[in-house]
Amino acid sequence: MKKYWHIFLMAFACLLAAPAWSADDDYRMGTGDVLRITVYGQPDLTTEARVSESGSITFPLIGEVKLAGSTPSQGEAEIAKRLSKGGFILEPFVTLNVLQYRGQQISVLGRVNRPGKHTLEKVSRVTDALALAGGIVPDGADTVTLVRERGGKTEYRDIDVVALFKQGGEASNIVVQDGDIINVARQPMFYIYGEVQRPGAFRLERNMSVVQALSMGGGVTARGTQRGIRILRRDASGAMQELEAKLADMVKKDDVIYVKESLF
Repeated sequence: MKKYWHIFLMAFACLLAAPAWSADDDYRMGTGDVLRITVYGQPDLTTEARVSESGSITFPLIGEVKLAGSTPSQGEAEIAKRLSKGGFILEPFVTLNVLQYRGQQISVLGRVNRPGKHTLEKVSRVTDALALAGGIVPDGADTVTLVRERGGKTEYRDIDVVALFKQGGEASNIVVQDGDIINVARQPMFYIYGEVQRPGAFRLERNMSVVQALSMGGGVTARGTQRGIRILRRDASGAMQELEAKLADMVKKDDVIYVKESLF
């Protein structure tokens, strides 16, 4: 029993000593980040350094090492390779920790409380970025767009914010990187007029039916009728078409719902 207890304590100690970023190794280091680098069994090589404007640090024995744009694990591998290749240490085990995050800036634009550029001071995900921007305003969309430059190409990724907070949503809560842009568009709207209590424009919720739209408008007035409801909707060519609507029909973006007066 003592043997297994000893193994458990060793495993627990390893967990405590594990770098905080280990689960977030998508983070790419940048100018101004402060790093702590250690080599197992070589305390004299322990180094704390800030990534310079050129994107590099100076490390004992091997000199300048460019780290900006690399992940921590890539930085470890590069330092280990150069220590080994230079004949300084045989099979070095290198650990790189980011102590201060200063080199990463992202932009959060659109329907947020504090749009603009924000500096990341730790490994951050999409939800962290939205929090830095003060959260999404009430008319903000449930889906945000992440714009990222990679290899000279611009990538666009739509992220379902609602799904981020459901089971399994963590897979979409990706780590944001230097230069990323998150855009929060206005939530799609629909319009309702005629014999309803509160005619006007309303936020279009997911899978909203005509009867739910009517409730958003306060319901039908005493003079109105649920029969013969019409929807004005643009087709693929942009032309306006008039459709007869049933209560169970789904409402689409920019639909105009008309509730007519009862004839009886």
